[in-house]
Amino acid sequence: MLSRVAESLFWIGRYVERAENTARMLDVNYYATLEAAGLVSEQWGPLLSITGSEHSFREARGRVDARNVPTWLAFDRGNPGSITASIAHARENARGLRDRIPSEMWEALNRAYLNLCSKDEGVLDRDELHEYCVAAREASHLFFGIAFATLPRDEGWQFLRAGQILERGDNTLRLLQVRYRQKAGDLPQVAVHNHRWVAVLKSASAYEAYQKRRHAGLDPRAIAEFLLLDADFPRSVRHSAKNLHETLEQIERTRPEAHALLMREAAWLYARLQHASVDDILTDEDPGLDDLLSDFNDLGRQIHQAYFVV
Repeated sequence: MLSRVAESLFWIGRYVERAENTARMLDVNYYATLEAAGLVSEQWGPLLSITGSEHSFREARGRVDARNVPTWLAFDRGNPGSITASIAHARENARGLRDRIPSEMWEALNRAYLNLCSKDEGVLDRDELHEYCVAAREASHLFFGIAFATLPRDEGWQFLRAGQILERGDNTLRLLQVRYRQKAGDLPQVAVHNHRWVAVLKSASAYEAYQKRRHAGLDPRAIAEFLLLDADFPRSVRHSAKNLHETLEQIERTRPEAHALLMREAAWLYARLQHASVDDILTDEDPGLDDLLSDFNDLGRQIHQAYFVV
């Protein structure tokens, strides 16, 4: 497979997953601020930290409030992580692959672009942010569902999956990194404490799965353990590391030992998560959340160097 094609599929996977993750966090936070009105100040700042865009936001928009942050995360083309920018970048990559991917995949992505990228902050004036976020989330589900049903299980599929999985693991780690470090002293009431951790679970689409699996209530340690180390939940960091390693193994089948260092790093990341306890990560920081996030980012860079640099 040409490196150009592989790179485009990889980034389509990342961009569509990123749009979905941003939409979910934005929607959950929007409802959380409404439900907690009067109990705690608006919590829009953490979303900027989770998406890694706080510095660029401050330069572009300055004030952190209930209008600027949703506009930045949903509609601002100057923010490469916004929903609009992510969908536009994914479509641009797919446009050059129309002869390489099923027409249904292109149509789903093009439809998402037409429906979502024509919107602006007028959505906030009409109080339609929830509907916009749901549309973005469902567009991602439709696109990946069509890919699952129609794309041959060749290298193209594997690169698309690698991008999606890498973005998913990165997002879950960033979510925990920011939310877990909010001090208990900042939470004036138990109700607010519980409210925030429900939002964490819903931001990872994990609320129902956590309730069925765990019976510890809304305990931050148990929630972190579930999102980090659960072997079966598809958005846990461990599950992402496992799938990323398996995906890279499939890619390497056509060129054994060509990228041995990359494969060792992917295997090592999965092994660490397979054998670590939640206390190793949160208390001993061996590996810590920062280490794991750095490992995911390093794998992304190594994938780029191994397959996309000609």
